[in-house]
Formats: sequence, C-alpha cells, structure tokens
Amino acid sequence: MAQSFSWYHHNYLGPTKTEDQLKAKSVPLCSVNDVQLRFLCPDDLEEVRTLCQDWFPIDYPLSWYEDITSSTRFFALAAVYNLTIIGLIVAEIKPFSKLNKEDRGILSESMGRDADVGYILSLGVHRKYRQNGIGSLLLDSLINHLTTAERHKVKAIFLHVLTTNQTAILFYERRGFVLHSFLPYYYSIRGKCKDGFTYVSYLNGGHSPWTL
Repeated sequence: MAQSFSWYHHNYLGPTKTEDQLKAKSVPLCSVNDVQLRFLCPDDLEEVRTLCQDWFPIDYPLSWYEDITSSTRFFALAAVYNLTIIGLIVAEIKPFSKLNKEDRGILSESMGRDADVGYILSLGVHRKYRQNGIGSLLLDSLINHLTTAERHKVKAIFLHVLTTNQTAILFYERRGFVLHSFLPYYYSIRGKCKDGFTYVSYLNGGHSPWTL
C-alpha cells in the first residue's frame, strides 16, 4: 500500500543524470577540507527547508524540519561551505524491534532481539557541489558515529530509495550497500505511486539472515 507520508523517507542525491552531465554542472571545490561539518540547530530550519524542497520530491511537513533541527534523537549533520549549507544527512538509531514490518528482514530475529539499526532518512547535496565527495564525507561521518565502541549494538544501516533514482543507487552500491528488498508502491509522490528499494550495509559484526 502506498504511503502518503512516513518517517521512513527515500534517499535522494538529485535527479537521475549521466556522470558527464553531473560533472559538467558541478563546481569543483579547492579541497574537501574547505568544507566544515556541524550538527543542525533551530536557526537552520528555513535554510534546510528551502534546500529539501529543491532536492526531494517528497513534501516534508514543518514538524519534520522542527525535529531534525532541534531533537537530539536525530543525527542531523550539515556540510557547510562559505557559511552556506551545501549538503545534509539525517539519520536515526532505532531498536530493531521497532522497525516497520517490511524492514525487519535485514537482520535475523535472533540477532535483532537486542540490536539497534541506523536508518538514513535523507542525504542530499546541492547540485552545484555534487561530484566533490560531499556525500561520501557525510556518509563516512555517520558510519564513524555508528561504529564507536558505545554503539556496538548497531548492526546495520539501511535506507529506502526510489527505484528510478539511479544516481543514489550507484552511490550507495559503490559504498558497499547491497540491495535487500523491492517495495512496490512504497511512495506516494504528488498523487502517483512509486516503487522503492531497501539498501543495507552491515556494521559491528551484523549480517543478513542466514539462507540455504
């Protein structure tokens, strides 16, 4: 059944384009070291809202922006260049037992009893600054956060993505994420049902359910 809105959103790195098209439109940075990373704060709400409305086909409610810019329950990290937010990753650590039914297959039930998982709600980069490693910088920061000793219970990190978003799919596959499941009619975008995929990467000794 299609969802009109859920806290589980697809991941989006921009419209599907060829590598050459993306490179032609990108603006090279002097160095990725010129980019600062910091967590979102309430003052970022309007800037983040403007960016997300440009980046993502889903209309997030105001409450979502309020939560990600103020609630400590989210890992909401911004990439800042010349005092402007040019990239953003939002994730949440959830108990495996609290996952939606369609996502519980990413871990075996025995491993999942006491496990947590990381869920990437959104990852986006300003179209002018794509192909500069900003997405990888943000994703690496999240993975480093989830693989510290105090977060050893986090056994997987996963996301949902539109089946048509080849740019994001290629990005995650290059980063070691694997296709886990197909989600027919998972999204409702501007009144139309769209299919999705679940992609997952395993952390801290986690693994997929054993199969014959």
